[in-house]
Amino acid sequence: MPDEPSGAPDGAEGGSTGASIPFYRDVRVLAVITQIVFLAIVLLVLGWLLNNLLVNSETRGITTSLDWLDRRAGFTPAESVIPYTADDSYARALLVGLLNTIMVSIVGIFIATILGLIVGVARLSSNWLVNKTALIYVEIFRNTPLLVQLLVIYFVVFLQMPAVRDSIVFPLDMYLSQRGFYMPRPEVAPDGAIWLVSIIIAIVLFGSLWYVAGRREAAGRPTMGLRWIAALILIGLPLLVWFLIPGGPLMFENPELGSFNLKGGLRFSPEFLALTVGLALFTAAFIAEIIRGGIQAVSKGQLEAARTIGLKEGEVLRLVVLPQALRIIIPPLTSQYLNLIKNSSLGLAIGYADIFNVSRTVSEQTGQPVAVLIIVMAVYLIVSLLTSVLMNIYNRMVQIHER
Repeated sequence: MPDEPSGAPDGAEGGSTGASIPFYRDVRVLAVITQIVFLAIVLLVLGWLLNNLLVNSETRGITTSLDWLDRRAGFTPAESVIPYTADDSYARALLVGLLNTIMVSIVGIFIATILGLIVGVARLSSNWLVNKTALIYVEIFRNTPLLVQLLVIYFVVFLQMPAVRDSIVFPLDMYLSQRGFYMPRPEVAPDGAIWLVSIIIAIVLFGSLWYVAGRREAAGRPTMGLRWIAALILIGLPLLVWFLIPGGPLMFENPELGSFNLKGGLRFSPEFLALTVGLALFTAAFIAEIIRGGIQAVSKGQLEAARTIGLKEGEVLRLVVLPQALRIIIPPLTSQYLNLIKNSSLGLAIGYADIFNVSRTVSEQTGQPVAVLIIVMAVYLIVSLLTSVLMNIYNRMVQIHER
């Protein structure tokens, strides 16, 4: 019989000709070249914009030097987290604005998250009144401008509070009036450092035990009550150290009500209260819909299976619903946190001394609007990036890792 044809030319193996692909047709080479060209175009555009900025600034006599940061500011922000006087520098004034922005953002995020969780769960309630009330809240705050809400909250609510002499008095020496909210100021006692250390240790132990419990649970092994032990340490250790310190680790400076003003204590201005409440109410409406959507995305078959094997409702929520819902909730929740931080700049409309408001005064006094705006943009960028990093770390922690 004649030999069967091999089906491939001499020197070829597996249907390959053995010839190399020209670099100008190689997909990998073309991908790298495309990225290099795109990066070069971006750098050229940025260089052109920067050159225009420098030329126009020099034409108008505006320098890009930062020597003005060390000069005496000569003004005092309406409120400050740290001590500040008019003799301090512009750099410290901008730091005051930054700390005010961070403070209102942290408090606003905390309140918005709690309120959004409550409203989001209420949107899923079978109770008609609870469900519709939550729906009305969400629709009102999602569909009206935040700036309008802030103005209403500030001028209609907080500026209409009673005068100082007619302040609304709450338990534990707390007062609410047109001047803001006053409460006792906590101060660390001489032996209070030990208590603060105990809190840090309790938090570290809590996080470690909770992490170990999660790993054991993911591996299908019993948690041996590690979560209960972690919660007991988190609460019990600081309480134990509190009672062991004579006189307690904290001292309190109570506000004193006078005829025309309140003295002492810790004061939250009407501007801070209005901005915090406005940001929290506005953002909570979006967070509520995110949470509702995340919970509804969990398959009903998962819930039925969890109940079938005897899990209680709390265990169903903790072990089945939340681990799956968090994968959907965290990314859009991060976006809402970033929006809240950037929306805090609207405090300018009600006179809150955030970084944007303080920078406007600094720009007017120094005649350096470009440099000041670049600093403000860099501050918002850094704060937003740090928030994104923290939320991304948490997002990776709550992801379900399939075995």
